[in-house]
Amino acid sequence: MEAILTPVLLIAAIGFVLAVILTIASKIFFVPVDETVANLRAELPGANCGACGYAGCDDYASALAADPSIGANKCPVGGADVAAKLAEILGVDAGSADPQVAVVMCNGNKDAAKTIMEYQGLMTCKAAKQLYGGLNACSHGCLGLGDCEAACPYGAIKVCNGVAVVDRETCVGCGICAKQCPNSVIRIAPAKNKVVVQCNSKDAGAKTRKACSNGCIACKKCEKVCKFEAIKVEDNHAMIDPEKCKNCGLCAKECPTGAIINMRAKRKPAAPAAPAAEAKKEEA
Repeated sequence: MEAILTPVLLIAAIGFVLAVILTIASKIFFVPVDETVANLRAELPGANCGACGYAGCDDYASALAADPSIGANKCPVGGADVAAKLAEILGVDAGSADPQVAVVMCNGNKDAAKTIMEYQGLMTCKAAKQLYGGLNACSHGCLGLGDCEAACPYGAIKVCNGVAVVDRETCVGCGICAKQCPNSVIRIAPAKNKVVVQCNSKDAGAKTRKACSNGCIACKKCEKVCKFEAIKVEDNHAMIDPEKCKNCGLCAKECPTGAIINMRAKRKPAAPAAPAAEAKKEEA
């Protein structure tokens, strides 16, 4: 009987000592929970996309609790509703929370972009980028293998005819797709802006034209026609200032290649590509 009782008492004593140690440790190392942080975090959507400028929802909640002046409207996924709830918890003004949306700065589809190889490797944009910059003549455009599509948790972006296309009604502007694009073709912009430049090429106009019939050739016609100085051509590429743009669409009408898209109107057809014989002559 004693042979059984001794080890039982020993184990019980060890357990009691460990319990005392853990209790003391929990008191010493206790980290108080900030109720404000917890309440803020509960209202955030949990996408952890980083579009707010912080590492994730936890980081944003902590930063916001420490300094409400950074703004309760930084979460594009939650939008105005979440901004209002965060502001209510903090007792501050929600501010403006304009909806954001992903914009693909490329329309180099299979009908417009010239291919330089038949790619048979790993079917991801990152892998294809490692092989001579990709399968298209334009090294700046959409690679069309769907890294963005695979990463989007909302199903808001699809590869159609060789180029990524955003469903603006579904997109929440989280920026996850933009982070996955090896060519940085995708940017996050205000959803209110309906006129966009769908070209990412920085090459000279002649080179861009040979690579893609939908590309920006830096002719500056858009810049000259804009009444609000909202579009500028820099580094052989047209860029629209979303704060100045009034969505009038004059630049889109003037663009000879259709590189600028007015989503409120029908796309202007691009000028036909040079005949194959003429293209070969120019290359020679």
